[in-house]
Amino acid sequence: MKTLLAFAFAFGGLACGLVACRHEKPKRVYMPDMAYSPAFKAQEGTVRVPPERAIPVNFSPYPFAKNDGERAGRELRNPLASSAAVLIRGQEVFNTFCIVCHGPTGLGNGPLIPKFPAPPSLHTGRARGYPDGRIFHIITQGQNLMGSYASQIPQEDRWAVIRYLRVLQGKAAPVPPQQNPPAASGGGS
Repeated sequence: MKTLLAFAFAFGGLACGLVACRHEKPKRVYMPDMAYSPAFKAQEGTVRVPPERAIPVNFSPYPFAKNDGERAGRELRNPLASSAAVLIRGQEVFNTFCIVCHGPTGLGNGPLIPKFPAPPSLHTGRARGYPDGRIFHIITQGQNLMGSYASQIPQEDRWAVIRYLRVLQGKAAPVPPQQNPPAASGGGS
């Protein structure tokens, strides 16, 4: 029994010694940059600063300040021709982003309005008289309670919304009905 007890203590001591052993310097390190990577703190100045006046990929700088709406109206022109595809895309984007406040016809009676002040109708003489560039500027920079939609709506879609808005105002031809694709002929046996 003594030998068994001595063996148990010896084995326990050996097991504890092996567990406590640490091998800090291996003989070979396969990927030293992965094994010993430097740690950076977010507060340190380790982030690369882009060069001065650098423009990010897929970014188009907007040259007008928030209060330059009149100048934007004079200088910006809608690059999209009024086509069925443009009007349908404009309607899709309007129904996604604008309808909640401006309503389905642009009267300023969207479902969000009971909780917020009503936006002006898009059918007023003032709104109808805005050039396309001014409306683009309002969508891009925001106005009054309406925030900027520049980050949510791509530039081309903003111009498509303006084409659709002109249809709502009666200043352009209405959106043609969507063509249903022809049904595939099912040659069943």
